[in-house]
Amino acid sequence: MTTQLPPDFADWLRLREPADAAARSADLVAAVRRRLPAARPTVVHDLGSGTGSMARWLAPRLPGPQHWVLHERDVDLLALAAAELRAADGSPVTMATRGCDITRLRVADLADAHLITASALLDMLTVEEIERTVAACAGHPTFFAITVVGRVEFTPADPLDAEFTAAFNAHQRRSVDGRDLLGPDAVDVTVAAFRRRGIGVQVRSSPWRLGPAQAALIAEWLVGWLDAAVEERPELTGAVGAYRDRRLAEAAAGRLRVVLHHTDLLAG
Repeated sequence: MTTQLPPDFADWLRLREPADAAARSADLVAAVRRRLPAARPTVVHDLGSGTGSMARWLAPRLPGPQHWVLHERDVDLLALAAAELRAADGSPVTMATRGCDITRLRVADLADAHLITASALLDMLTVEEIERTVAACAGHPTFFAITVVGRVEFTPADPLDAEFTAAFNAHQRRSVDGRDLLGPDAVDVTVAAFRRRGIGVQVRSSPWRLGPAQAALIAEWLVGWLDAAVEERPELTGAVGAYRDRRLAEAAAGRLRVVLHHTDLLAG
């Protein structure tokens, strides 16, 4: 996977981390705990770790000693992942990092895992990459969180909401360096890939629910969302300026609320 990340990507990850934490499915975490073996420490492999937000969120929700292995191709992001973590019962949590292309992981790379996790990853992959990832994860409980599904709700609504949403979703499904990204189709493709292997999957909704307290996140997300929409459909350029200004003013005044839908899944 060779998609180039913007230089301020780490700042974006920091800004969105509280929203991701609030959205992820507590119900699936309870199911994860039931799947963990009695042997300790629990070994967790986190794919596409970024700065380690999944470990910071999930480790304190799991019992007993844990060892996290963070897989991320951007070594600069991995350098920001160091954290002092504790399990739910106060047990120690250790961490190792591996710079790698997660779409090339093999079964042997994850052989010691009691749990495999990822967050905000699947929609950036292709059909072939998801097939390889699922093949590597098969046989281990796998928790994939915060995958976009192409639905956004704004309050108040605007006549242009649907048009920009459709353009953004098309951008999510674009071709990059010969890779046809799945975007909002990623959850269905991933669930089907697990089920073809006879692996059951539980699916839960995990929306961002953003309001006045998240005005900075709304503004940052909205600008990127609209830039992507216009990149996909340049004919929207004439309409985007007034729409963006109107929405940013509403966010700054605490009048804008956004529900950005995602899905979490637990396989295995």
